[in-house]
Amino acid sequence: MRRSKFDGIARTFIVLLFLIIIAALVWGNFLYSEKNPGGNDFLVHWVGAQKYIYEGISPYSDTTALAIQTMVYGRAAKGDEHELRVAYPLYSLFLFIPFALTKNYFLARALWMTLLEISLILSVVVGVRLVQWRPGKLIMVALITFSIFWYHGLRSLINGNAVILLLLCFTLSIYAIQQKQDELAGILLAFTTIKPQVGFAFILFLLFWAIVNKRSKIVFWFLGSILLLSVIALFLIPNWPLQFLQEVLRYPGYNPPGTPAQALSALLPGAGRNFGIAISIVSALVLIVEVWLARRSTGIEFVWICSLTLVLGQWLNVQTDPGNFVVMLPAAFVIFRLIEERWKNKGNLINLVMLLLFFFVPWLFFLRTLSIEYQPIQSPLMFFPIPILLALGLYWVRWWAKNPVKHIISN
Repeated sequence: MRRSKFDGIARTFIVLLFLIIIAALVWGNFLYSEKNPGGNDFLVHWVGAQKYIYEGISPYSDTTALAIQTMVYGRAAKGDEHELRVAYPLYSLFLFIPFALTKNYFLARALWMTLLEISLILSVVVGVRLVQWRPGKLIMVALITFSIFWYHGLRSLINGNAVILLLLCFTLSIYAIQQKQDELAGILLAFTTIKPQVGFAFILFLLFWAIVNKRSKIVFWFLGSILLLSVIALFLIPNWPLQFLQEVLRYPGYNPPGTPAQALSALLPGAGRNFGIAISIVSALVLIVEVWLARRSTGIEFVWICSLTLVLGQWLNVQTDPGNFVVMLPAAFVIFRLIEERWKNKGNLINLVMLLLFFFVPWLFFLRTLSIEYQPIQSPLMFFPIPILLALGLYWVRWWAKNPVKHIISN
């Protein structure tokens, strides 16, 4: 009886502690938001949701775009400025409406940043479980700290990029597949289509893998969830697919370079475009071969190929942005786990060096190449450091991923 009472008190204390931490995060994020304007990735969709729920105006309309631009620039965007238009499928509105209920942007942004921070932490916890890795407490704290403060994590947090939620859904969907929770995996994959360009290679692989391995529930729940979300959205705005398509076609025209070809064309006006196209073709061929070889993969090999699709999938000549590269984080866990397994105690030192490399290299490139306009603008060069490092790391450990037992050695 005393034991039960003690457990109840302990659970209550844990809940209260958790709520205090959340409140502290919200308060800290609120103070940051007030003193540091920005969060434009979130602001675009917050205004879009507000315009719809309070005025019945389409998030894709010019009226909404002007309202967003006025908040950022104090006027309509000029010809060479980012137009800050909503370019997500309309069912993404369901995600942003809860935050649009408050008309205080700083509070809404603080709540959103708190959600993203929690999602990053959960992504690390789930990502470590994916690869069946049990790092010590200090290593776990280092991984969580890294996930928040490395360039691609902190940039996504400050900008309020929903891609962090996609990262969590990617990791959870892999974990759900491992646990044979195929219905959940399909639903999670459907949610990631709010930014389809980010994970389309990952999604295509999982659907292909599901068909080959007769896990048809993943495909059924994925397609069914998208259909349901799309139909519900039709009741809100009947012609939203047409409006959305117009925004998708318009999107590349006002955004920074969004493919390797565009990025290298800006850096090397002569031969850059051809080099970028070659990178995309090679990336596509590599993925085709690896996906076919891993069509029946399980365990760490399955997580390895999933990670490769998230890394090389950003180079497939589909409009994206280095701000989305936080989704590559699972690749680091695969690399760290296999290195530690291969070299035991020496592996911890190697992992520490690699963690520092993944942290400092992109920050160094960013700080050496950024330009200051209405906000700090990253160079197209940021398309390359982390994908190269992670791709090299994945291929360094590829043999051990394919043969996880045979090649374990002791110090």
